Amino acid sequence: MEALLLINDPKLDGTTIVHELPNEGSKMDFESGLHDLVGYLRGKLHNHDLNIRLVVNEKMETKRAFTPQDRYNRLNQINPQLDTLRRTFDLDF
Repeated sequence: MEALLLINDPKLDGTTIVHELPNEGSKMDFESGLHDLVGYLRGKLHNHDLNIRLVVNEKMETKRAFTPQDRYNRLNQINPQLDTLRRTFDLDF
């Protein structure tokens, strides 16, 4: 479930979370744990109107980082403080 959630960033449309997956197989795997995930989120967020809609987009490009520089750039997009840490300790990639 975690790997499928990390494929793409979910988008919020009102009280519906829209999550895009690359193929039907991924959608079926995700749907197997969907009921538990929705129940957990509804309880934690105190929002019982919450729903998750899955969309299959086979033309979706997966963002993979192959080189250390690509990995660093991806992590820096997620958390810009990483660059401050790198400069503070004079680290390489």
